[in-house]
Amino acid sequence: MSARRALVLVGLLALAACGEANMTEQDRADTWDRNEFFPRSMTMRQPVAGTVPRVDPAREMPQPATITAAMLDRGAERYGIFCSPCHGKSGNGRGMIVERGFPAATVLSDDRTRAMRAAEIYRAIGQGHRAMYGMAQMIPSADRWAIVAYIRALQTSQNAEVASLPEADRARLEALR
Repeated sequence: MSARRALVLVGLLALAACGEANMTEQDRADTWDRNEFFPRSMTMRQPVAGTVPRVDPAREMPQPATITAAMLDRGAERYGIFCSPCHGKSGNGRGMIVERGFPAATVLSDDRTRAMRAAEIYRAIGQGHRAMYGMAQMIPSADRWAIVAYIRALQTSQNAEVASLPEADRARLEALR
């Protein structure tokens, strides 16, 4: 029995002698290092099959060359989610957040905003402007461009002359009166 106790005591003393694990002082390999442990001596490995790579939503992409109906539909949906609470559904700057006391939002159909280049509106969505927070981490680049396209459609719709509308649209407007 005493030999067993002595063995346990020696084991406990050995464990007590172990130092605290310190991850900053352990061996590691950088991405491009040579590593004999892996085949072809490469530290950099292919991702495991079936994994999804993380794409940074804040990464900017160039302005699309054309605006499609699908892009406008996506922009309208994303505008309704991210922009209308402050800017209002029509872009009048009187969304529900503003109505509850938050600082007034930019009126998207005013002359100053109309004069902005699309890239400036895109940048304002991503990086923020005045009291508006930057939304780049929440709204992917393609969606920011879709929102810009939708804002341009809102601006056009709010200052359109009735005479410039197609006959079918003018008839519908007359029916509403």
